[in-house]
This record gives sequence, structure tokens and C-alpha cells, in this order.
Amino acid sequence: MTLLIPILAFAFASLVVMAAALALAPAGQGAIERRLGEVTGAPEKPIESDPGYEQAIVAALKRMGAVAPKSVSEMGKLQQKLIYAGYRSREALVVFFGVRLAVAVGVFFVLTTGVFFHPNIMIALAGCAIGYMAPSMVLGRLAGKRQHRIRLGLPDVLDLLVVSVEAGLGLDQAIQRVGEELAFAHPDLADELRLINLELRAGKGRIEALRNLSDRTGVDDVSSLVAMLVQTDKFGTSVANSLRVFSDTLRTKRRQRAEEAAAKTGVKMVFPLVFCIFPAIWVVTIGPAAIKFVQVLFPMVKK
Repeated sequence: MTLLIPILAFAFASLVVMAAALALAPAGQGAIERRLGEVTGAPEKPIESDPGYEQAIVAALKRMGAVAPKSVSEMGKLQQKLIYAGYRSREALVVFFGVRLAVAVGVFFVLTTGVFFHPNIMIALAGCAIGYMAPSMVLGRLAGKRQHRIRLGLPDVLDLLVVSVEAGLGLDQAIQRVGEELAFAHPDLADELRLINLELRAGKGRIEALRNLSDRTGVDDVSSLVAMLVQTDKFGTSVANSLRVFSDTLRTKRRQRAEEAAAKTGVKMVFPLVFCIFPAIWVVTIGPAAIKFVQVLFPMVKK
């Protein structure tokens, strides 16, 4: 019986790793067909999936999220984080509550069954609390990565907007064309530009659609771009000149951020050097001398 528990734990861990690898592995044939479709202009074939399986999981998470404890002050912040991460559906908040509750209950169940550790109620409660907070941390991480991708793709968007506007396109048509051109290189930013076009087609004003872009992304550079375009639209100045000046300013800020990150590298390297590299160097250099010192002096002290 004592040997059966480690064997079952190893088998369970192996199955979990294999399932995660299969789920995260990209489909090679699908990627090749997609690239060929982009080169030849052929429409992309829809990826076959099992909608019933996904709908069942989402429905279960919705039911769990409906009964999960909620804080009114936290719901607004979580909704904003979900939008920053790219989850704009109305059901995303309920699904997130379900995921958080499922992770907390799952961690508590694993720690109380004694599969990996000896059952301990305090450790199980601590793991439950960590599992309850982990989805919020992961969501913040996803939102930060998406904002970083949008921030990196903004200079390319501005360059293409300048070229399109100087070529004679209006601002709305230029936004649509740039969104189509950057769908592969910067899909997050292209998706936001596509939403601007949809809002304009639905009858919203340009200023309102641009401000919605700033609210959806939460990126300071996008907010500055929106403010500049709104002022340009109000005062009737040249859009091409304004975009060109803003593009130069943005690239200067990008270079300054890179220089700031490079200047911080020396400070960040202090802690790994002190706690990881220096102890190993001391053991290698001083260790033999210390051993020899002990071997020589201790017999003399005893005498």
C-alpha cells in the first residue's frame, strides 16, 4: 500500500503533463495551411473543434461563478482587467469567478486527500487561499503582456497611418486599412482597430470610438494618441503632420524607456550576484583553505 501511493501520484502527474503538452502544442498542419493562405490569398479553413465539450466546460464554470462569493468593489476592477486582457464578453466576469472558485476547491481537495503530501488542514487552507488569489494574478499578468504588445506595435501603426493618410485616404479608411495589414504582425492592436471600424459603422462618432479604444487598452501611449486625434479633429489641423510628430515623439519615448531599462540592469543584478554567485565563489576559493585550517589547528588546540 505504501508503494501504491507514489506510483499513483507519478502516474497522475505524468498524465497531467501529457495533457497540458497536447493542449498547448500548436497544430503543425494548421499553421502551414494558414501561412499558405496568407501568401496565396485563399480563405482560411475553419479549425475543427468540439463545441459541445467547450460549451459544457463554460457552462459548468458559469454555474460555479453564479454561486461564488462576489465583492461589489472588486467586480469593476476585475471587469476592467478582463477588458485589458482582451476578454470583452459580458460572461467573462462570471466565468472568471467560476475559474477562481474551481481552482481554490481543486487545490483544497488535492491537499486534503494526501496524494502528494500528508493531509494537513492548515496547509490545505493556505493552498486554498493561494488558489483563490492565483487567477487574479494570472489575469493581471495577461493584461500586462497584452498592453506591452500593444505598446510595441503602436509605432508601426503610426507609420502606416502616416503613409495611408498622405496617400489620400481618410482617417477612417486609413484605420481600416492599417488594421487589415497588421492582422498578422500585431493581432491585438489590429483587433482594436477593427472594433473602431465596427463602432463607426454602427453609428458612433469618431471621437467616442477613439475614446473607447483608450478605455479598452489602458495604455498611456494610446491615450495620448487618442487625445491628439481628438484635438486634431476639433481644430481642423493636418492629420498627417500630427501623426508624424507624434510618431517621432513616441519613438523617442521608446528609446528612453530602453535606456532606462538598461540602466536598471546593474541594480537588478546585485541580488543574484550576492545570493547565488558570491556564495559559490567563496566556497570554491575559501573552502579548501578553511578545511586545511581546521585540520591543522584543531589538533594543536586539543594538545
